[in-house]
Amino acid sequence: MTRILERIPDYVRHFERYVPSRPDPVLMRQYGASYLYRLNNNENTLGPPPLAREAIAAFPAERAAVYPSGDAYDLRQALATRFGKSPDQFLVGNGSCEVIGSVIRAFCGPGDAIVTADKTFAVYEWVAKFSGVETRLVPLTKQALAPAAMLAAVTENTRVVFVCNPNNPTGSWWNRATLERFLAGLDSRALVVLDEAYREYLDDPDFPDGMEIMERHDNVLVFRTFSKMYGLAGFRVGYLCGSLEAVDIVRRTHIAYSVNSLGQIAATAALADDAGHIAATRQMVAAAKSALHDLFDTLGLEYVSGAGNFIMVRTPMSDTLLYRKLMQKGVMVRTMTGFRYPNWIRVSMAEAPAMEAFAKAFTSVLDTP
Repeated sequence: MTRILERIPDYVRHFERYVPSRPDPVLMRQYGASYLYRLNNNENTLGPPPLAREAIAAFPAERAAVYPSGDAYDLRQALATRFGKSPDQFLVGNGSCEVIGSVIRAFCGPGDAIVTADKTFAVYEWVAKFSGVETRLVPLTKQALAPAAMLAAVTENTRVVFVCNPNNPTGSWWNRATLERFLAGLDSRALVVLDEAYREYLDDPDFPDGMEIMERHDNVLVFRTFSKMYGLAGFRVGYLCGSLEAVDIVRRTHIAYSVNSLGQIAATAALADDAGHIAATRQMVAAAKSALHDLFDTLGLEYVSGAGNFIMVRTPMSDTLLYRKLMQKGVMVRTMTGFRYPNWIRVSMAEAPAMEAFAKAFTSVLDTP
């Protein structure tokens, strides 16, 4: 094993791998729970829209023997129609994580750097680090991305700036004016990735539409996903949109055939049937947030609740200890120490039974000496 370690780059040797959670039945046996509410991954517990459900159910088993469309042709056509762009401006990936890797491979080489926040979607930092690319992390200001500080962190070596808008895990977001000032200040010195994974959870006219912004800034790429609002996280379908030139460059580093057939079909159907689904999801999230605001206010706990289907709360005990205690009561949350928020947890919004189970378990754990 020592000889193998000696053969790998330092940036891989020192990288700490992400450990995914085990399957539900395994976790339930491990913690002695008779049920499990997963409130850790910001999934949409309403599931996919009706047309997507029908498409999934109608998928012929024999199609499993056939490779998928290598570049998600039909889905890109649907995205182009939806957003009024060329299909070639879209690149579909196995979730946004794969697309992040493609962008970094396309634009970053040895000695280059990316800039992002120190408390944001961690995959930007992870992919850059295990790719040997310098990561310049800018602290948040009042739980929000700090545009001036991020501009100051950009050097001649910076190739990509990742802006998670709304930001996961704080839910803060830049409005149109803030984003435009940032782009003007950057003056095209680097590519800007606007990650809008949670944009469908907002209904604010002042939220900047990346699809419109990119038409005036050819150094902007927009990331979106079917994993959050569309309830298709299990199929892993994400995409980017940008100028023809920028997307062509990213496509050169992208793995073809990485998005499975059923995921492509389900995402295409979901796109055609999202109005009622988005409205219902927003309503569910609003009700869940209201209930948790009341709970945390009653308990006198500090919390951060912005856009998106999640809330962070500071807890009076170790987040890892709290995680184990909640698991014993059938509730899974996200510990946040790994996201540089020690003793905070992030809770995904869900329907009433799940939120009531969380409230009951959380209160019980905190009341127990």
